[in-house]
Amino acid sequence: MNVTYYTIKNFVLGCGSYEPVSISKWFKSPGSRMLQSLRNRLEQQEISDRTFAHRVCRLIPAQCPFERKIEFFGYVLVSIPPLCKLNPLYEDLMSLRFRALCYLAEEWGEDISQYC
Repeated sequence: MNVTYYTIKNFVLGCGSYEPVSISKWFKSPGSRMLQSLRNRLEQQEISDRTFAHRVCRLIPAQCPFERKIEFFGYVLVSIPPLCKLNPLYEDLMSLRFRALCYLAEEWGEDISQYC
């Protein structure tokens, strides 16, 4: 017996009724198609203009802007974790920013330390 038969390819969720719901139906929703088209557009975006590369580096932050530590007299009271990993486009945006930084450093020989 093959183990892959029981893995994600044939993974089925029970939903309380007698008919199981296949997980592949969830990934064919209009929202996921829209996200996939945005991912494809970000992935295929060419960095060929110096001003566009500078704009991308300024608009996309190097670190997650939502991470916070609330301190009181040097003691951390509350630590809010970075929520960027929950963003479905996070990896694609970081890839676009990295390509823009590489373009500025390799093609124009600029110092990119101001964006790091």
